[in-house]
Amino acid sequence: MLRNNNYLRFAVTALAALAAFLLPAAGSLACTGISFNASDGSVVTARSIEWAAERLDSRYVVVPRGHRFVSFTPDGTDGMQFTSRYGFVGVRVMADELVVEGLNEKGLNAGLFFFPGYGSYSDFNPDRRESTLCDFQVVAWALSSFSTVEEVVNAIWDINVVGLDRNVGAVHWRFADRTGAQVVLEIVDGHPNIYENYVGVLTNAPGFDWQMTNLGNFVNLRQGNALGEVWKGAPEEMQVKALSGGSGMLGLPGDPTSPSRFVRTAVYKMTAPVPESGTNAVLQSFKILEAMVIPIGIVREPGTIPAGKEMITSTQFTAASDLTSLKFYYRTMDNSRIRCLDLGSVNFAKVKYRSIPLDTTPEQFEMIRL
Repeated sequence: MLRNNNYLRFAVTALAALAAFLLPAAGSLACTGISFNASDGSVVTARSIEWAAERLDSRYVVVPRGHRFVSFTPDGTDGMQFTSRYGFVGVRVMADELVVEGLNEKGLNAGLFFFPGYGSYSDFNPDRRESTLCDFQVVAWALSSFSTVEEVVNAIWDINVVGLDRNVGAVHWRFADRTGAQVVLEIVDGHPNIYENYVGVLTNAPGFDWQMTNLGNFVNLRQGNALGEVWKGAPEEMQVKALSGGSGMLGLPGDPTSPSRFVRTAVYKMTAPVPESGTNAVLQSFKILEAMVIPIGIVREPGTIPAGKEMITSTQFTAASDLTSLKFYYRTMDNSRIRCLDLGSVNFAKVKYRSIPLDTTPEQFEMIRL
């Protein structure tokens, strides 16, 4: 069945705009994810999102139980249809259909991360359209339908994930639940690969398995200072002292590439104190992800200068989910104040669907009266 013309026009426009935003930054698509288990049992996930050459039209959505979804397909016909069993909140980009991060009322978190050059889906098969799901709608499908990571993993084999525009590139996903279970889903040559994410970190390409192997190149890093003990017994004139604190981390990569961000995030997480509560874990996640922020201009083609609305590949927003207390937090590049959506205050059986800009005003400073 073909969608109505307005819906088709909406889908084509949104996806074309998304492709246009992403293409200029295709060599540097970036997202960084981290998670913490607090000592009080709270589970928190967080992530940043960059991607585009201009500002994404990012909004938070509130999705009630019973909301009906229809997947896009490459030929413009209806794909998989599903109705939300669970309510959720999340962030969408460019169009309400395209949710990239969220948390549902059962404590399941799902997020989409770019995976350019490595992921590859199955070809679209019109005979399987009823089980065909657009890659940018997997997050909404998972949050609407499942309460645990195990349920998502069991169900993924029954759907056919497709991309709508080859220019956009593939994505991979992170799923986590309030038990602390967390997995990464990557589809390569049409085959789903599931990795248990014990380190609690995710970035982009190459694949998760390679990123974990690459961590072995940095086993020499440690807290404190390097060489101090070795030179203690030497004469004063021969002693070599660290130029500053933290010299045990010399060699930690600081560039904005995906492998470097993966290593840096993993090391910062491993050396951080165990947070006492979900609130502490949220704040700690935001603090670490500050170190992964990509400022405007550092990732761009040689000879180009950002101007006007151009963002190149800069961090557009950062979000965190407390899976235990059911709170969803975010802040943006325009407003660093952390805002919170409390799922516990929402009656998902009665609430109406909402789609609200992440920032309602451009102001980013709070004036203090003197």
